[in-house]
Amino acid sequence: MDWFTGIVVYLLIWWTALFAVLPIGTRPVEEPDPEAGGWRGAPTQPHLLRKIIGTTVLATVLWFGAYALIESDLISFRDGWLAYQGPSGR
Repeated sequence: MDWFTGIVVYLLIWWTALFAVLPIGTRPVEEPDPEAGGWRGAPTQPHLLRKIIGTTVLATVLWFGAYALIESDLISFRDGWLAYQGPSGR
């Protein structure tokens, strides 16, 4: 995996992990004020910095796992039973 592909894979993993981490620990506002722009689903304290740090740690661990899997010959689309055989079946 070259550096550009590694960055793209990391960003994809990071965004996916962010959407998985965002709802953890949120509590809705008990009595929202519609005149002030309050909404009943808005969290009281979203703790965004904590969630971004947690997402970064989780994405880094998952990226290293993906990197190890990609760099190993455990799964390969060039050799073995996952390889593309082409129209001739060779």
